[in-house]
Amino acid sequence: MLVRNRVALVAATALTCAGLVGGAPATAGTAKAAETPAKVKVVAKNLTDPRQLSASGDFFYVAESGLNQIARVAKVGGARTTVVKGVPNAQGVVKAGSKLYLAAGSSGPGGKEGPATQRLHVAKPGGSPRVFANLLKYEQTYNPDNQTQGTGPEDDTLSNPYFVVKSKARGGFLLVADAGANDVLAVSRKGKVSTFFVPQTITTGSCATAEQNSPAGPSCDPVPTGLAYGPGGLLYVSGLSSEAEDQGRVYVVDKNGKLVKTLTGFTSPTGVAVAPDGTVYVSEAIDGAPQGPPPPGFNPDEIGQIVKVASDGKRTYAQVTQPSGLLYLDGKLYASARSLYKAFLGADGQGQIVSVDPSSFVAE
Repeated sequence: MLVRNRVALVAATALTCAGLVGGAPATAGTAKAAETPAKVKVVAKNLTDPRQLSASGDFFYVAESGLNQIARVAKVGGARTTVVKGVPNAQGVVKAGSKLYLAAGSSGPGGKEGPATQRLHVAKPGGSPRVFANLLKYEQTYNPDNQTQGTGPEDDTLSNPYFVVKSKARGGFLLVADAGANDVLAVSRKGKVSTFFVPQTITTGSCATAEQNSPAGPSCDPVPTGLAYGPGGLLYVSGLSSEAEDQGRVYVVDKNGKLVKTLTGFTSPTGVAVAPDGTVYVSEAIDGAPQGPPPPGFNPDEIGQIVKVASDGKRTYAQVTQPSGLLYLDGKLYASARSLYKAFLGADGQGQIVSVDPSSFVAE
């Protein structure tokens, strides 16, 4: 798939595509909840472009992509501490034992990649990160999605690790959603990488005629962005689907990486969370973005929503500003919000962690 579609949001270029900072237009999204602001409680603020949100013990951990660092936030009181610096394009974080495992994403189309990007890092809180697994090398060697691997400035980003979770598979350690490689990778305790799940390209809707650089023909890349476990040990994988309107996916995968079912009809999903009763929450960070230059009075706080999919399939919507990472914990839904503010306005410190009240979700 063309790079402008494959890594647009996850490499922080979706705003260009959406016409928010110039460039070609993208989907406006569904904006189903635009007139119903969510009831949210700010748990932490002063973050910069927060991405994945995870938790361990008394703390949240959040990747601050805009500052290349990891923050620890107290669940009670919201006190914030920077615990790891120097993680280029920090996008994912999970704590396993005494260590943090960190997804360092791509620099994006035309960006300069370094020896630390497109890797999984490890660090102790307060320590310096080191490379734990080279995901780019794995993609270059094995190419699980079987797409053409170009290396020019206009070619697809080969690897863009975006989200990381602890694996529940027997003998497993970590799983990583690689948005550039179009796959979910397993990483062992020794840093060995293997393929866990490769979603198929998408051929419905506007994707049926989308230009593609693989033997699949016209289609959209799945672009995995979020990971969350649900009831029965099933893994839920959100897929950006090249930002094609209403073509976003949530894949449900068993412990062996076999596809069980697929939820469809989302627009540019950037994260997923699952409640114990099977309710699924999907973040759509650029829902409602204009299809051209921002109109007079444009308010970036009105961009974004979270979709709630009940166990019976009923969908309701809550307007949350640019939600990215989602986390369902102790009966509450949390989100990293205002997650693209630096990319929107060049402003540091505007990101938040919020909890979303159940009453926020309304029908179309």
